[in-house]
Amino acid sequence: MKILVAEDDAIMLASITQQLKQEGFNVTSANNGREAIQIFESTNPDLVITDIMMPFTSGLEFVNVIRNKSDNIPIIVLSALDEEDTVLEAFNLGADDFLTKPVKPGELSIRVKRLFKKR
Repeated sequence: MKILVAEDDAIMLASITQQLKQEGFNVTSANNGREAIQIFESTNPDLVITDIMMPFTSGLEFVNVIRNKSDNIPIIVLSALDEEDTVLEAFNLGADDFLTKPVKPGELSIRVKRLFKKR
């Protein structure tokens, strides 16, 4: 299964990528929203994990781009902001799940596997 991780924090990106690769997933990473869109369009991932606050294109804009192209790709949104409006906007745009940073590796793993099972 191919996963695209979009996160502008290099340490967080490396941590998430490493964990998912250790679990056997094929992971591609992007460190800003513009790069995430380019990679999304060229690799057709099976699942996307995206931060909300990123340079060039926000994670919420990225979710909108994904949903305009596909309704069935699971999307997990990450954010250090635990504000109800942000969470609601992410879900209204089509996100399937939301995690507040810092992300707990075990929780992320379970949520990724759960979304793959739903497909």
